[in-house]
Amino acid sequence: MFLLEHQAKSLLGQNGVSIPEGRVAATADEAGNSAKSLSGTDLVVKAQIGAGGRGLAGGVKFAARPEEVRRHAGTMLGARLSTAQTGIRGEIVKQVSIEERVDIAGMFYIAVLVDQNTARPILLGSASGGNDFERVATENPDVVKSITLGDLDWEDPKEIGGFLETLGLTGDAGISASRQVIGAIRTFFGNDALLVEINPLAITPEDKAVAIDAKIVIDGNALARHVELEALVTETSIEDSERLAQENNVNYVELDGDIGLVVNGAGLGLATLDLVIDSGGSPANFMDIRTTAGSFQIARVIQMLIENPRVKVILVNIHGGGMTVCDTIAEAMNFAYSRTGSDKPIIYRAAGQNAPWALSIMTNRRLPFTRFDTMTEAVRQAVSVAAGR
Repeated sequence: MFLLEHQAKSLLGQNGVSIPEGRVAATADEAGNSAKSLSGTDLVVKAQIGAGGRGLAGGVKFAARPEEVRRHAGTMLGARLSTAQTGIRGEIVKQVSIEERVDIAGMFYIAVLVDQNTARPILLGSASGGNDFERVATENPDVVKSITLGDLDWEDPKEIGGFLETLGLTGDAGISASRQVIGAIRTFFGNDALLVEINPLAITPEDKAVAIDAKIVIDGNALARHVELEALVTETSIEDSERLAQENNVNYVELDGDIGLVVNGAGLGLATLDLVIDSGGSPANFMDIRTTAGSFQIARVIQMLIENPRVKVILVNIHGGGMTVCDTIAEAMNFAYSRTGSDKPIIYRAAGQNAPWALSIMTNRRLPFTRFDTMTEAVRQAVSVAAGR
């Protein structure tokens, strides 16, 4: 689960990390009024989206007066912000944060994450923090230093300070930065996070370290241990379609295409995406129906696909087995089409447990489907239908 910037900073602040004073607003008027309650006169308005790169896409604006804050917020709110990470489709801005501007003498990158190669938590640091960090790190990976947290006493400021010295952080700035890094690590372990990132960790002219921007990813499988975080799920900047799918035990990512995919299993879902694209088609979504999803839950997500005006055809590619059998998904198709009264064409391929029974459901309920025995045939036909052939 990706947290928005203001949510991430709230968790970091609870663990001793210095953050700028700020407010969150959902309307332009609220933003303007919030600006009046801040003590500083130099302010920053930030679009709250899950992706990075906002500053390069117009999602960060400076303001000297509440009227400017209100104007910038009015421009951002409700707009779809496209960054290098969101792609062309972008993300809708539903909230903005208003913060006091911080004077910056230096910028560093700090992150705590799980190393995918070793499955161990590591600390990353770089003296090249800021908006351009990803480009710089890609072109020159040596600018990023790392250390496995198990190899040091991370609660000891001296040990953290030794790592920060390799980044050029020494003296009072290094002492202040050590406190922020310890707070970031404490946030990581205390919330079952997969990533805690501060970029930039700014050093002020007074040698104080402040977290200017932050990103946190929480392990969704650990939310049962963190009831206090569940309320944040409704605030996170994800599409309404993806939130509805999550609520109904379906992993779902909305895309820009016109072929709606109904697939169970992450591997099969990715393979179906690849086949559609390789065949010249454009998927409208990624779907992975969880084994815990029932037919009524699956039907709600399929109905959302049917009602998407961009979707011209529904491609069903399922393999029954384990806890999800073919007839469960066939019943979901029936429920969704019954609710909508749609005649949107279905290209249907199913194999595995209860596949014959699922086929009889599709046939007896008179769903508008064409059956194929192989994935390749089904995908080619779906691409053809979407193209109007």
